[in-house]
Amino acid sequence: MNATNLAVVERLSAMNARARFIAAVIILGLLMTGPFVITAGLIWAGAQPDEQARLAELIAPHLSLGVMMTAFGFVLGLLVMRHLFGQYVHGLLRMVENLRLMLSANRDFRVTPEGPPEVRLLAQAANALAEQRDGLMDDVNAQIIAAKASVEEEKNRLAALMSELAQAVVVCNLDGRILLYNSRARLQFRALAQGGTALASGALIGLGRSIFSILERNQIDHALEVVRQRLGRSAATAIANFITTARGGQLLRVQLVPVLATSDDAGHSAMTGYVLTVENITRSLEQESRRDQVLQSLTDGSRGSLANIRVAVGNLTDYPDMGPEIRERFVGIISDEVVRMSQRLDRTMSEFADSLKTRWPLEDVLGADILAAARRRIEQQLGLPTKNEEIDETLWLRAESFSLVFSICFLTSRLIEHYQIKELRFRLLPFGKLAYLDLIWAGHAMSSEASYTWETETMQLGREVSPLSLRDVVDRHGGEIWYEREKAAHRAFFRFVLPVASPDHQIAGEAIDDSGVRPEYYDFDLFHFRDQSIDLDRPLSDLAYTVFDTETTGLEPAAGDEIIQIGAVRIVNGRLLRNESFDQLVDPERFLRPAGVRIHGITADMLRGQPTIDIVLPAFHDFCSETVLVAHNAAFDMRFLQLKEERTGVVFTQPVLDTLLLSGVLHSNQESHQLDDIAERLGVAIEGRHSARGDACATAEVFLKMLPLLAQTGITTLRQALEASEKTYFARVKY
Repeated sequence: MNATNLAVVERLSAMNARARFIAAVIILGLLMTGPFVITAGLIWAGAQPDEQARLAELIAPHLSLGVMMTAFGFVLGLLVMRHLFGQYVHGLLRMVENLRLMLSANRDFRVTPEGPPEVRLLAQAANALAEQRDGLMDDVNAQIIAAKASVEEEKNRLAALMSELAQAVVVCNLDGRILLYNSRARLQFRALAQGGTALASGALIGLGRSIFSILERNQIDHALEVVRQRLGRSAATAIANFITTARGGQLLRVQLVPVLATSDDAGHSAMTGYVLTVENITRSLEQESRRDQVLQSLTDGSRGSLANIRVAVGNLTDYPDMGPEIRERFVGIISDEVVRMSQRLDRTMSEFADSLKTRWPLEDVLGADILAAARRRIEQQLGLPTKNEEIDETLWLRAESFSLVFSICFLTSRLIEHYQIKELRFRLLPFGKLAYLDLIWAGHAMSSEASYTWETETMQLGREVSPLSLRDVVDRHGGEIWYEREKAAHRAFFRFVLPVASPDHQIAGEAIDDSGVRPEYYDFDLFHFRDQSIDLDRPLSDLAYTVFDTETTGLEPAAGDEIIQIGAVRIVNGRLLRNESFDQLVDPERFLRPAGVRIHGITADMLRGQPTIDIVLPAFHDFCSETVLVAHNAAFDMRFLQLKEERTGVVFTQPVLDTLLLSGVLHSNQESHQLDDIAERLGVAIEGRHSARGDACATAEVFLKMLPLLAQTGITTLRQALEASEKTYFARVKY
């Protein structure tokens, strides 16, 4: 008998248990009263009239006692029968549910020996079989793990590579559903998110979501057509490039590369998806525009000054015998114009420092870290003591740290070699959009010729030789370097003028994930995952889910209680994606009940300054779009959402599954269907209980454990799950 037939038999047994009990009660009543009634009827029918009168006269006084004794016997028999049904029939049905748990959802679960001796012996035998089964499964799993080790290693390498790439990479199937994305893509698209989506932690991107919510469909379709044409011509490189505008107005440069798979025995390849590499070029275009402004500003501003200087010089040359007063006036004109040009150049350098940077791989580096690295290398390799004189610890530089440290060490080695300096001091201070990094020493003055020679010669430090000169490094940073003396202090210094890191270089939320768990940003099984619309007749395993939970000020939504936290995680292709989560506190705009604070631990101080439900609910709606909603005791949470429809204009129209109702479908003979008890039965550990995200994660794991159990009972589609849920007792609960 296959699993489906077994499931049908179990369901029929569970449904017929009550009918069998009713039939047994009827039979008991007939057995208790039937023989007496039939015997009395036969005696009455065979008696003469005078005998019937004497029988009636004899029995009538004792009839009430007989009825009472019969009723007492019936009740006693009923109690005994109910006890036996509870011990044997319901006990065995409960054991069947437990065995199903042990076979599918929770291998470590064991049947508790309870009830009459025969049932206890059956439970012990089932547990012994489970132990034997676990041993065999462990051996099989060990062999499977050994066989899959190389595949998993390659998969992990790919995951590590994609996660650490500095470029945003997204892989999609032909329907535009996202199969893979790396950390850079998540950060970049989070920075592009607008409105409610920005609050939803960058819900623009996620496994199973559509790339067309980020990029224009028509441009991708055109790029795919270009790639197909090139593939048809057997072109060496079937790649398409285009520039598009994101929803926030940013310009993106996109490269599309096809993912090919062999489609037949002849080796012909068919495109199954595509890889997108995305670069935000908004800033680089702005820099080019500003660079043009710099050139225009310098050109326009300097033209007039140069004309005045040219006229003044021409007059001084053409009229050598002019009077001293006139000559002094022309010299003053030249001096004033030179000062103006110098000031104009300084203002331009300060205002457009970012635009004057050349294209070189510069990164945001803390200035103090640069100096610490330079000091450590100077003291270890050159044996020269160093000190920090005046350092801005909060100053970030836009620099290439290795070449800059090497330049500092090169200058130091030259100072030791030619001027025998005894100590080097560092000073780092901001100057507008620039930073001054000074190398200070006490000693003799050096000539400008020596300074120029050091700037232009190839740098060398011990056995290390760089192909760059000091001037090359400074130019590539878009900065300057010069030599100055502090005559009063008998000191001198080299000053590096370097660009300061701009605030908009720091992408909001661009933090290193130090959780120690590699994000699950890929799922290649989705290459075969087509239409994502919510079809009630689709298999449960094919659907995407948003599992959510709310924390509230109280338990009475209709009496004014409000949501104070919404937490949610996504399930795609049968996998719980913990990194694609929604976790947001909500200002309820009302007081908190002390009893509730003791449960969820959310205080009024934690909610102060948080967004209201008007902002949070649209963001959550975006997060769970195109998915089936799942919650435990969903009627409670959905009631809170429904009461906000008029205020926010947000309506949740997708189907909702409730793990409380599904537990009633699967384990109708269990006493409790609370989340903690269900999780214990299914072997799910709950972390962060009574926090919205913690409960959502626990509910998601419980739901995933339920899916194979539902399949065993013949419930495989969303429609079947909804219909079965509606028939349970708990579906009658209203809020």
